[in-house]
This record gives sequence, structure tokens and C-alpha cells, in this order.
Amino acid sequence: MEDGAIRLGIFAGAFLVFALLEIFIPRRSESQERTQRWSTNLILSALNTLMLRFALPFAAVSTAYWAQTEGFGLSYWLGINTVIAGVFSFFILDLAVWAMHVASHKIPFLWHMHKVHHTDPRFDVTTALRFHPMEIALSMLWKVGVVAFLGAPVLSVVIFEVVLNAAAMFNHANIKLPEKADRFLRWMIVTPDMHRIHHSTRPSETDSNYGFNFPWWDRMFATYVQDPKGGQEKITFGLHEFQGKEPRQLGWSLLLPFKALAHLQGWVSSRVNKDGTPKTDDS
Repeated sequence: MEDGAIRLGIFAGAFLVFALLEIFIPRRSESQERTQRWSTNLILSALNTLMLRFALPFAAVSTAYWAQTEGFGLSYWLGINTVIAGVFSFFILDLAVWAMHVASHKIPFLWHMHKVHHTDPRFDVTTALRFHPMEIALSMLWKVGVVAFLGAPVLSVVIFEVVLNAAAMFNHANIKLPEKADRFLRWMIVTPDMHRIHHSTRPSETDSNYGFNFPWWDRMFATYVQDPKGGQEKITFGLHEFQGKEPRQLGWSLLLPFKALAHLQGWVSSRVNKDGTPKTDDS
């Protein structure tokens, strides 16, 4: 069985487990009808899977195979032991994903795409699947570059991709862990209570807790927030400017980045002449 089928099977199994846990041990009771929102998030996930399969066949695992065949990357150039290279690559890939996530909040062009993820008005396992295809493509290109540079072993990349997907569903799940267990686990992994803060409408909380697998990067770079203002039960999810019904719609979610970019282009055009010089009061 090829690694893609294995990863798909693990993905489906993890999704089912966390979806069931949301029923039996929910962190917050959600009375809102979720059919449309779940449909949008699941279709976005399906589109992203198809896009990676056919438009970007040179994904992270394929790149690792290529690096192995060509002897390309740090681990091969330096003759590093495969096990050591694999462990090192796993942690550096996680740091790279964390850095890309931070950049997605700080760079306007990336934020316009990442907004789609943050406009989800609720927070559950399907939120982990809610990404715009353009963001998924750019994220994969970033990972491809890191994998190639490291010469990451194939097995470490496969394990990383599986763990990343499972961890994202876990820390987006609407499940309640015992408080003591959550506090303990936060030193090793990103828990749902920790990442839920990141989906708050409060800018100071949105710009925190960026990690997916490990919490260390947030602690190390001072982006860690222990508790939300008002407590977990009072977090308002999404973005202040998008609290209507639109974020539940598939078409709206797919067009959101283009609307934002068109608005930015219009703003620039209103301040620049056709020859590229800045407009003045007399222009």
C-alpha cells in the first residue's frame, strides 16, 4: 500500500475519533446548526487534497524520495546518521511550520489567505480542515524547500505529515481534557485549550499560540498565552469583521482572499499615477 493511502486511512480514522469525542466530552455545547459549516470545511479539505494530488505532485514526501536518490541536502552532504537526521528533520520541520504560521499572520498577502481559516465562527475538528487552496499550496512549497535543504529522510517526512494532520485535528477538536492533564500536556504538545485561544477574536490572542505539534516554539519566542481573557467558555471565535453567515458559505470562503487583494489593489491604484509615480493633490 502506498504512503498516500496509509496517510488517508490514518486521517479518516483520526477525524472519526475526534468527531466522536466531541459528542461525548465537548468543551463547549454548540447549539448552532452546523450542516452548512461542516460541508464547507469538508469540501475545502477535499479540494486541497485534489490540488496537492494533481497540481503539486512534488509534495514533501516526493521531495524526500528525490533527495534520497540524488544525495541532496544537509544530511547527505554531511553524512549524518539516518536516525539522527530523521529526528532532527522532524523538529526542524515543526519549527518551519510554526514560522510559516507566524508569517501568515504578519504578512498581508499571506494573511488574506489565512483569514479563511480564522473566519470559522465555531471551533471544532472540521476547523482543522478549513484552509484556502492557495494557502495549502504555498505551505507545501515551503515544506518542500525545507525538506530538500535538510535532505530529510523519507520516513521522517511521512511520520511528520501524519503527526501534523492528526495533531491539527486534536488541537482544533471541541473536547474537554481534565484541567491538570491539560496543564501537564501543554509542556509537550499543543492541546485544544491552548490552540482554542488562537481562534479568539481578540487580536492579542489571535496573535498567540501558533504551534500545531509542539508548544516549545511559542514559549521560546514569547508568543505563548496561558489563558484567554474571560475564560475558555467566553471565547468568541472568528474575526470581528466576519461575524455574519458568510463564513459558512463555500463560495464566499473561496473568494475571500481575492476580494481582499482586489481591495488592496484598488487602494494602491487610488494613490499611484499610471506612470507609477505617487499621486499628489494636483494629480
